[in-house]
Amino acid sequence: MKKQSAGILPYKFVKKQLYFFIAHPGGPFYRKKDNGYWSIVKGEMDEGEEPLAAAIREFKEETNIEIDGRFIPLTPRRQKSGKLVHVWAIETDFPIDNIRSNTFSLEWPPKSGKMIDVPELDKFEWFDAGTAKLKLLPAQVGFVEEVMGMVGKKG
Repeated sequence: MKKQSAGILPYKFVKKQLYFFIAHPGGPFYRKKDNGYWSIVKGEMDEGEEPLAAAIREFKEETNIEIDGRFIPLTPRRQKSGKLVHVWAIETDFPIDNIRSNTFSLEWPPKSGKMIDVPELDKFEWFDAGTAKLKLLPAQVGFVEEVMGMVGKKG
């Protein structure tokens, strides 16, 4: 069975404009990559783990933010890799200036034998809907569009 991921897509309204909270992957490979590389905060589910519980756990691990409220299930989507991604939207707001992501060890440069610690996610931002769709991995844009359809916003 292919691995599955679960994530949270926070959204908010500022002066009637819709914004989405997304993140940029950390590490040297992604340092200069922008449009089409950002992601919904998500991570792999543990075997037997309930998807929403995994999504909430991953959000806490990757942002250090405890998120709670009315989670709206979105249609699961397959990524290019074949991985099935479960996402819940939530209308909420929080500051982004003190977000800290967990880290992982990476051999860098490749085959050098040198290990460095890098954040799993290195940038976090609230983007308007149009910008979020531009920044996100193409396979995740449908999640934003689904929320836009639910709240009646174009973008």
